[in-house]
Amino acid sequence: MTYHIAIIEDNATLRQNYSDVFEKQGYRVSAYTDRKSAEAAMASQLPDLAVIDIGLGQEIDGGFTLCQWLRSKSATLPIIFLSARDSDFDIVSGLRMGADDYLTKDVSLPHLIARIAALFRRTEALASHPQADEVITRGNVSVDASRICCQWQGQVVPLTLTEFWMVHSLVHRPGHVKSRDQLMQESKMVVDDTTITSHIKRIRRKFQAIDNSFDQIETVYGMGYRWKPLEQ
Repeated sequence: MTYHIAIIEDNATLRQNYSDVFEKQGYRVSAYTDRKSAEAAMASQLPDLAVIDIGLGQEIDGGFTLCQWLRSKSATLPIIFLSARDSDFDIVSGLRMGADDYLTKDVSLPHLIARIAALFRRTEALASHPQADEVITRGNVSVDASRICCQWQGQVVPLTLTEFWMVHSLVHRPGHVKSRDQLMQESKMVVDDTTITSHIKRIRRKFQAIDNSFDQIETVYGMGYRWKPLEQ
């Protein structure tokens, strides 16, 4: 299968460079210079992965708007922000919009390719045969791997694909501390510690939107995170 990557980048030189690199890796590439042209092209068919800059032409935060639009179309589409903006505010904002990853433009091309390949490996894992534990129920939480669906107290928690697999990893073994490296491995992603922390915060907020007393995800300082066992 040839994966289709959409690049949304307003700098013509960078847009062409990324396109050339991805095509050399065997991907099919569509490149767009602004949000409106990207939305028009993707309205009928989404790509397999989107790489988005934040500032797009006259739209300072056009990439954020595009990410929200894409996420409304698909909860599972892999989305990566690739931006020169490196503030914690922008990184956290990007992840809150539903992106799976956030990279700055000083990232090396081999590292960028590795992050993209990791997201596609996760896509391939989803297409594999379901395992016996595809539906896990622990008290108020239910995690269905075949449908990529998580419920808390019977209500659907609107998780992105990355968030879902992080929750799946934690719920699978309640009480067991998962390090950031383990969460990356089991969620089939390659991100830095700051990104993991931002995802965990976003996951907690989504559960708390349903149940403001939710406190099942514990931070074990210096070690990682765990899902509280039922006896607690």
